[in-house]
Amino acid sequence: MKKIKNHALEHIVIFFEIIVGILLLINPIAFTTGIITAAGVILCILGLSSLVHYFRTPIDTAVKEQVLFKGALLLLVGVFCTVKADWFVSVFPVLTILYGACILLSSLQKLQTTVNMIRLKKKRWYLPAISTLHAIICAVVIFNDPFETTEILWRFTGITLIIEALLDFAGSLLNNKEKKVPPVVQ
Repeated sequence: MKKIKNHALEHIVIFFEIIVGILLLINPIAFTTGIITAAGVILCILGLSSLVHYFRTPIDTAVKEQVLFKGALLLLVGVFCTVKADWFVSVFPVLTILYGACILLSSLQKLQTTVNMIRLKKKRWYLPAISTLHAIICAVVIFNDPFETTEILWRFTGITLIIEALLDFAGSLLNNKEKKVPPVVQ
């Protein structure tokens, strides 16, 4: 049962990556502005909820939890995200560098998987190796930022997300298939 839950979560993350990649391809600026605005609304709701919680909680508990500060901070950040979503679009290059760093870190984990599979003499070790190479190449491209506009950069990011997700999905399916095949008795 635990294996099923682990694979289901893995497949949900892969599906989410594909959807985000497609939305980034269709209209990266509108998608990210919408996400930032939605996050701002959620933060405002959480901030207001925290403020209400502060005034409904006994003073001794409220003082210890710092809920007024947390609520006010969430509300402030939420309003900023909602009103100034376009500001985030202007700082996309910085966000892209962070995304490139995440891809590079992911490639190190995939390298570990590749080496583990080679050492365990697994047949399909080349799948995580391809994914590792792809991730390293994409990270290097993102770090060098050869794109003319932020929109092109985010479309590249969308394509990268889709390819990475598909490679991870293929690797997951084939590795699950390999585990189900009984070993040959000699």
